[in-house]
Amino acid sequence: MNRQQLFEEIKKKKSYLCVGLDTDIEKIPRHLLKTDDPVFEFNKQIIDATKEFCIAYKPNIAFYESLGAGGWESLRKTLAYIPKDCFTIADAKRGDIGNTSSLYARAFFKNLDFDSITVAPYMGEDSVKPFLEFEGKWVILLVHTSNKGSEDFQLLQTREGKFLYEEVIFQSQLWATPDQMMYVVGATHEEKVGAIRMLAPSHFFLVPGVGAQGGNMEHISKVGMNQQCGLIVNSARSIIYASSKDDFAEAARKESLKIQNQMEKLLAEYCR
Repeated sequence: MNRQQLFEEIKKKKSYLCVGLDTDIEKIPRHLLKTDDPVFEFNKQIIDATKEFCIAYKPNIAFYESLGAGGWESLRKTLAYIPKDCFTIADAKRGDIGNTSSLYARAFFKNLDFDSITVAPYMGEDSVKPFLEFEGKWVILLVHTSNKGSEDFQLLQTREGKFLYEEVIFQSQLWATPDQMMYVVGATHEEKVGAIRMLAPSHFFLVPGVGAQGGNMEHISKVGMNQQCGLIVNSARSIIYASSKDDFAEAARKESLKIQNQMEKLLAEYCR
């Protein structure tokens, strides 16, 4: 899915919501454990309930690989079930020396056919470039994340006085265009989102931290949107675990609809 196609989906659905499929077998409703593949059955019902209101799905790979071979099979089936008009994100946070990154890229782009993958830039250009060699696929680079420990390194200053995350943005724009690369920008650092938009005016941002982590949707949208929206806002726990009972899918539908309604108003106000 290219950038224009992604924007068309945003306009069509009046939404820039991404549903995070952080499916924890310890948290899904107990009755699903009787099915052949509880993780896939949970995801299937969540997708059916939310696909009308979201433009992307983001499986967090750790939740699947922790289950061994069965978890990878659940992931494969989940990917096959996601509608083709939805953008898919492998939240894998990979990043290694070049030949290893090439194999990670092959795994997620060729074998699993994700549209995109989150990548850690700490090891530099040669660890990121292999992911950029797959036509039509996206790298989503970790820039300023939503976790508490993000300040340990991302806010360190260089000799020139730049924050480390600013240097990552500057250098990475020499590697790829806004048609190949997005940035992870955490919603919990609201004061930084507008500044990052100034540094990367045309890029899409994947924004975690809205919802259970406390990020403010309206503020993020006001300072973060560009002419093609430029935002993919992820929500996981507040949607997929809106209920722990038999009505979990209906509860997820209601929560995603509520978010979509808010996004529709924000798109009309800030995406011009």
